[in-house]
Amino acid sequence: MFVRRRPLLRAAVVGGGAYAVGKRSARRSAEQAQQESGQDARISDLEQQQQQQQQQRAGSQPAEAGGQSVTDQLSKLADLHKQGVLTDQEFASAKAKLLGG
Repeated sequence: MFVRRRPLLRAAVVGGGAYAVGKRSARRSAEQAQQESGQDARISDLEQQQQQQQQQRAGSQPAEAGGQSVTDQLSKLADLHKQGVLTDQEFASAKAKLLGG
């Protein structure tokens, strides 16, 4: 009977060791998955913040009409004002509208 116990004991030790290793591996995998999900959440938050900032910047910039730059439009307004086509009030309101204020 003494001879039979050794194979059973050996199997129990090997099985217990494999169980412990498997459990440790599963715990590491779960921790890694949790860290990755946390990183994904932080990344998506940062992306949302960047989109909001870009939208705010786009809303605060003066719009370019007809593909012309703001300086070109201002110079045309100044020319029209010098020629007498625009009054002082019209020039001031058009300039304020162009500059976003």
